[in-house]
Formats: sequence, structure tokens, C-alpha cells
Amino acid sequence: MALLLGSTGLAGGEAAFAQAAPDQAADAGAQTMPGEIVVTATKRAEKLQDVPISIAAFDASTLSQRQVAAFDDYAKLLPSVSFQSFGPGQSQIYFRGVTSGGDGLHGGSAPASGLYLDEVPLTSIANNVDFHVYDVERVEALSGPQGTLYGASSLSGTLRLITAKPDTRHFSAGVDFDANTFGKGAAGGTAEGYVNIPLSENAAIRIVGFYEHDGGFIDNTPATRTYTLNDGDPTTNVTIDNKAFAKKDFNDVDTWGGRAALKVDLDDNWTVLPQVVYQKQKSHGAFLYDPRVGDLKVHDFTPDYNNDEWYQLALTVQGKIGNWDVTYAGGAFGRTVENRTDYSYYTVAYDGGGNDGSFYYTYFPTGKGTFLDPTQNQLLYDRYSKQTHELRFTSPAGKPLRLTAGLFYERQTDWINADYFITGIGSIPQDGFSFPQAIPGSGDDVFKTRIFRVDRDYAAYGDLAYDITPRLTLDVGIRGFITHNTQNGFSGFATATNQVNGRFHDVGETHKATLSWKFADNKLLYATYSTGYRPGGVNRRLGVIPFKSDTLNNYEIGWKLGLFDRKLTLNGAAFIEEWKQLQFGLSGDNGITSIYNAGNARVHGVEASFAFASGGFELSGTGTYIDAKLTSNFCKVDGSGNSVCTPGVPAAAPAGTQLPIQPKLKGSLTARYNVELGAMKAYIQASLQHQSSSRSFLTDAEYAAVGRVPGFDTVDFSVGGTWGQRTWQVYIQNAFDKRGELSRNTACTPTICGAYYRVYPTKPQQFGVKFGQKF
Repeated sequence: MALLLGSTGLAGGEAAFAQAAPDQAADAGAQTMPGEIVVTATKRAEKLQDVPISIAAFDASTLSQRQVAAFDDYAKLLPSVSFQSFGPGQSQIYFRGVTSGGDGLHGGSAPASGLYLDEVPLTSIANNVDFHVYDVERVEALSGPQGTLYGASSLSGTLRLITAKPDTRHFSAGVDFDANTFGKGAAGGTAEGYVNIPLSENAAIRIVGFYEHDGGFIDNTPATRTYTLNDGDPTTNVTIDNKAFAKKDFNDVDTWGGRAALKVDLDDNWTVLPQVVYQKQKSHGAFLYDPRVGDLKVHDFTPDYNNDEWYQLALTVQGKIGNWDVTYAGGAFGRTVENRTDYSYYTVAYDGGGNDGSFYYTYFPTGKGTFLDPTQNQLLYDRYSKQTHELRFTSPAGKPLRLTAGLFYERQTDWINADYFITGIGSIPQDGFSFPQAIPGSGDDVFKTRIFRVDRDYAAYGDLAYDITPRLTLDVGIRGFITHNTQNGFSGFATATNQVNGRFHDVGETHKATLSWKFADNKLLYATYSTGYRPGGVNRRLGVIPFKSDTLNNYEIGWKLGLFDRKLTLNGAAFIEEWKQLQFGLSGDNGITSIYNAGNARVHGVEASFAFASGGFELSGTGTYIDAKLTSNFCKVDGSGNSVCTPGVPAAAPAGTQLPIQPKLKGSLTARYNVELGAMKAYIQASLQHQSSSRSFLTDAEYAAVGRVPGFDTVDFSVGGTWGQRTWQVYIQNAFDKRGELSRNTACTPTICGAYYRVYPTKPQQFGVKFGQKF
């Protein structure tokens, strides 16, 4: 198979990885056979089956044959990965169930999983960028804490995207086209291309460009809504409609951008590689549907869009001092995100019911005998920046004692702007109602946030491997760090504005130890103890105490077995992870979210996979069982906004509560048959994906408000081939149009808006054709 995993995966017939890094493999002494894979997850080039880490890896062939272009596409192939999302560019990923379900907030916790583009971290405050996958050598997913080599945002794991590099040896180019349509939705397509141009014997440039249009599949159907205004008088009711926003298949996406990299060999030992990446994405509509309205349908009454634009400038310098390898990797990242989501169900939740007669939330007389439409709107704007610098030294690979050591610095910022407004409220008399009121000097805003966040990380690390015998190796590592984070600004209502002026400072270390035993050729056992760390921070709500750092201790036993002359590969890992002081975001009064340390949790599970190849037939499968639960109570939040344990008061989430988002069971099974038809190498492939049910939120109140996320199965089919320099493919994804639920979420806190929860679905049935031409 072209899906290749380490401790949790497969290794099979296509040799794309072996060709991905030939120079590195040679330097590392990793002599590869056809079909063997070279990865660089340990900061060294090593054969996948020799690395005592739980790694899932995808080569370029797999990414193409499984129609992987964006985050959702490859996340479904990773058995240990779970995620929650509001749409493109609005996702957070987690490994092995290490999630409280409360991440993705621009003023909250740092991400629990790291994202790297080549040598440079691409991890962003709040949500991950939705990197368009094209002309990529491989994707590497490292499960478990990777704090020693990858730092604080790798608490649960790290995802690495490795791009194709300029090649000074020969010219090459390619174009690829995809045309597709949803069975219940609109058409889309992609045009992509790259060119690699040798400029001299010592220099080459590689340029990539793409444009992708994803058709929509969710309908915003016409509807009306009547507000009671909470005044007890039916004659003043206000009725509105959504005809200005109603549209069929309204959640379409346009993504375009490119990449350029220049490789210059200064001499036999030193290489300089600057690279620039740019991407812009415009998505419209909602990507979660409302099951009360109908299948893949919503009633939205305000604009929905997400504009996401980002760039990364990177410089990698590699060389030798004596026989030691030296690498410098630096990057500068900038991103702006403007987001509008229908927030009107917050208004609906406060209209009528227990609020009837209160004159709160929806009662806004204009002073002219009429009343405002009380629909509350949401506009979020974030401007991110990041700069990183890493200097790494690596001793010769062929020695029994090997050292990797380095220094790391990162500074990332987010200028957070959030406006919640009611159209026209700033232009009416403010003495005719009580709450909320327009913020003076802020137009129609009734709630406003302006905060500048700065996260700083300083680190030094070392990883030492020693071959006790030619088959027994001990690997130990440690990373010392300093974290210094600040938030400054304000957030609040006209009547209660909180000045935010907080800082968090911490000094500590993460470490690991691995003992690996190659007890026979192509057979490896290993045992690992490793730790992970995520920094704490400050809360914007007045009186809520800062949240502490959370840590993860991982105890793991893994195996990698190549049997029957490597026709059969059996890989796996069993692990227990102790998560201490886990960070959790919980919305309180008026929807203001604070971050809490929700006690401790334990995760135990097994990751396993197999790959079998005989002749043209290949069969492979992956599976993960994860049981993640609280081991201590998360107590309810009191009037001050803090979590306080009071005798006789039930916990918000008692010990034994299952952690949200991650299903207990997730797996896939793929069958493929390769055949030569004259000059064409053809294949037919079928894949089954399964995941069990999962809990939607951590606390019992939020969970009860939205219910459990059910399990599901989906099936994909594809047939394709290679004919000289041409490739073609016909595919069906989600062939039986199963409406799998990946997560459930709400526009505001579930205890308020839970009755109006929405479902983030798997992609519906999709038909497509692909064609590629290499030159």
C-alpha cells in the first residue's frame, strides 16, 4: 500500500518515500530497498521501519490516490487523530484522544498538537491553517508527546508536511486537473502545476501554483423568525426572514496560492534553501448543518464567511563542520482571518421562555414606536505573526554514539478583534432598554474585544542515542524551556469592560527515554517513556484565576515486524498516558469563555496495523482503540467564575467521564489490485473507514444539551492508472452517501444554544475524475 505507517502503520509496494530524500538517506547510511521508506521525524534520515516512534506516513502517490487536498482529507486516514472543526481553516487536531474539546480559542490555550511545514513550525494560535496539499513528498504524523524535539505545542503529537525540494540534476514539470461533483451538491475542480528548473550545476528553483474550487453541499433554506422581545406584549413582536442569505449549496470554497523554493549548493558541504509559501482561501456559508431543518440544510439569518490569507517565509541552511551536520531553519509567518458566523441563535436562546417579561436581550425600542430586529451578529478578525529560529547540530550517523542538539526561539502574536453587534442599536436612545447597550464610540457593538497576545518560547534540547549492542539501542533526550506569554487590551460590554493585562512565565523541561531492540532483521521492539508540556496563560474575565500549564506522561511499548520476506508487515503500539492539569475552555455568563485546569485524565489504548502484498494484490488495515477518561472531578464554576469543589455539589464532569471528540474505535481497511494492461499500470481500490460514537462535550450539562455523536462507516472506490508520463483516476468518495457526524457544536455556549446544535458531517457522496501529465 501507499499508506505507510510506523508503529501504527503500513509499509508497502510503492517506493515514493525511498525516492523522496535520496541524499539524506545516503548520508544517514539508510541503504534503502525498493518500497522502503525514509522519514526524518527524529531530525535524522532513517528507514521508517527502523524508527522506534509511532509514525503514520503518506507518500505523494497515496495523497493523490486518496484525493487528499486539505486537512479533512488526510485526517480521516489517521486512526489516532481526532479533530473538531467549523469549516476550512477552522480546525484543531488531536492525537490519541488528548483533548478536552475546549481548544481553538484565540485568547485561550495553545494548540495541543504541533504542525510543521518542512523544518519550520506552522502551528498557529487558535486554528490550524488549511494547507493545500500538492507537490508534497510525504506527510508524517507522530503520535504521542514530541516535546523533546518539537517543543511545547506537541503535547499530544506532531504533524509534519514535507514538500518536494528543488532538484539540480534535471528539469521536470507537471500539471494535474480534477473535476468533481457532490451527489447532493454542486460541482468543483482543481488545477495544479509545478516546474523544477536547474539554473546551474549548483542551483535550481521549484515553483508550484494551484487553484481549487470546492462546490457547496449545504442549503440555506428560506425561513422566517418571530421575536417576542421579552416584553409580554404580542403586538410588538418582530418578524424577520432570511431571503437575503438563502441559497442552495451555499458553502463553497475557493483556495489559491503557490510556493517557490530556491536551492543553492554553495559547495560540496553547504546548501542554502529559501522558500516562500502563499495561500488565500475564501469560504462561504456554514459547514455544519441543522438536523432539525433537514439533511444538509440550515436556516441562517446573517452572513457566513471565512477569509483566510497567510504566508510563510523560510530559510534552511544545511552544511557540515568537520563530520557533524549543521542545520539552521528560520521562518516568518503572517496570517489574517476574518470570520462571520450566524450568531443569531444566541438571540433566539434569550428570547422568550424564562426571559419573557424581563425586557432583556431582545427589547430595543427605537423611540419612534417601532423596535429593532434584535438579531446579534458576530465579526471576528485576527492578525497573526510568528518568527522562529532553530540551530541544530547532528553527529555522524554511523557511530554507536549519536547526538542531536539544538537551540530554538519562537515569538508569535495575535491581534484579537471581536465585535458582537446589533444593527442600529448605536443610533437609538440608550435609555429605552437595559441590556445589552451599545458601547460608546463603537457603533453598534454590544460586546467588544481588542487584545494583543504575545507568546514567547526559548529552548535548548539534546537527544543522545547509544548502541549498547549492534541490535540494542538506548535513546534519551531532554529539552529545557522558558515560556513568557502576555495579553494586553480589553474585553466586555458597555456596562462591564475588563481590562486585560496579564502575563504567564514558566521554566521547565520535558524528557524521554527509549530502549529499542532489533531482535532480528526487519523486526523491532521498543519501549518509550516521554513527556509533553503546554504553557498556561491568563483569562480575560475579571476575577477568574490564570490557568496552569498542563503536562502529559506517555508510557509506550511498540513493535514493527516484517514477515515472510516483508510481504506482511505488522506494526503496533500499546500506551498509557497520564494527563495532568488538563486545560479546558468553558463558556460562562453571556458566553464569555474562560480556561480552567479540569483535573487529571488517563488515556490508554492500542494502535495496530497490517499490510500484506502478494503479486498485484494488496490488503492493509489500521485500527485504534482509545479509552480516555477523567481521573479526578472537574468541579462546577461558582459565581466568581472559578471552578470550586463544594461538598454535596455534583461535579461539572465527575471522575470517569469520557474525554470528548475522540471515538474509542477508529480504523480503515483498504484492498487494492494492481495490473499491467499493455503499457499501462492500472489499479482498482476500495477503502472502508469506521469510527465509533464519541462524546461531544466534557461537562455533563453541555453533553446533555447536544447529545452523543453517533458512529458511522464510509466507503470509497477508485480506479486509475499510469501510462508513461500520464496518470488518470476515477473515484467515488463516500459511495453510499452515509451522513457521518464528525462532531457537534453550537454558535454559543451549549447550555444556552444547545437546543440549536449543528453537525459537522463527513463529505457527502462525491464523484470525480483526475488527470495528470508530467514533463
